[in-house]
Amino acid sequence: MATPDATPDATADRTDAHLIFRQYLDAVGLQGLAGAEAAGLHTSEWYALSLITLEGGLSSGELAARTGLTTGATTRLIDRLERAGYARRAADVNDRRRVIVEPVPDALDRIEDIVGPARRHISDVISGYTPEQQALLFDYFARAAPAFRAATEEIRQNTQPRRSKTATRTRPSAQGSGGPDVR
Repeated sequence: MATPDATPDATADRTDAHLIFRQYLDAVGLQGLAGAEAAGLHTSEWYALSLITLEGGLSSGELAARTGLTTGATTRLIDRLERAGYARRAADVNDRRRVIVEPVPDALDRIEDIVGPARRHISDVISGYTPEQQALLFDYFARAAPAFRAATEEIRQNTQPRRSKTATRTRPSAQGSGGPDVR
């Protein structure tokens, strides 16, 4: 006896739902890429700036842990955010040995100009739902964000770090030495 989930319509519904969700995730990712580009930042810098603005400031160690970058890469990222005028280093009021990376208040208007269109369009979408449906959407957002962060951590733990140098290839030369081709 077939279960309701085994019907062709149910299978098609699951396939459609999967495609719709993929299209949603792709659109969110594309919007993030466009935001980073509009700000003159790389995506990792855009993400770090988002973390800094949400938290009001983070230590470089906290920023490294949250972004998954090494401490050296995080230092260079902070340098770039400072040069772009989006962030600054400030002494921690509770521990002068510790530095906090905080957003530059004047830069928040530039960020708002960049994210404003997405906020406006999504606000239009959400306003079309009843208060109960909106509560369900925000419940999903609240639950999905930690799930995506956990998935990100799982991916990072199961992935070998990429090498920064170009791999060498072995190719016979005109003399037939067979040495590495490092072009």
